Amino acid sequence: METIRLTGDDWRLLRDVRLAALADAPYAYGSSLAIEEAFGEADWRRRLHGGALWTIVRHQDETVGLVGAFVPDDTPMLVAMWVRPGARGLGVSDSLITDVLRWATENRWSRVVLRVADGNDAARKLFLRHGFEPTGRREPLESDPGVSTELLSRVV
Repeated sequence: METIRLTGDDWRLLRDVRLAALADAPYAYGSSLAIEEAFGEADWRRRLHGGALWTIVRHQDETVGLVGAFVPDDTPMLVAMWVRPGARGLGVSDSLITDVLRWATENRWSRVVLRVADGNDAARKLFLRHGFEPTGRREPLESDPGVSTELLSRVV
């Protein structure tokens, strides 16, 4: 397995993996496949700039995982995590989370936060296993306000 941080020139790769994630698990994200399919090159390039992190994992010449992180309020937020169904159980998620935590440490942030949608029990268990803890804060999921998300936090 190889973990790779994307750069501005990797916008096509980001687009392809992100659209695959939205098609596979639309219930897990604040956006939708229809919205992001309409994005142009400039939209994808913007996601890769401005202090954001986008990391993929490659396994056997295939991109099998994606995670992003950005800093909305002085604290990095892990977003858009996804592992291709056929690669689940291989440690891809562990590699992605480890890279976000490494990035946060490199940039001297003291914690990382994330939101997990209710019903996404496998993701919640994964994040708890990596030391994330519930904060008690909840917010509706942007793509489906009827679904609530839980904010988790981890010291790095």
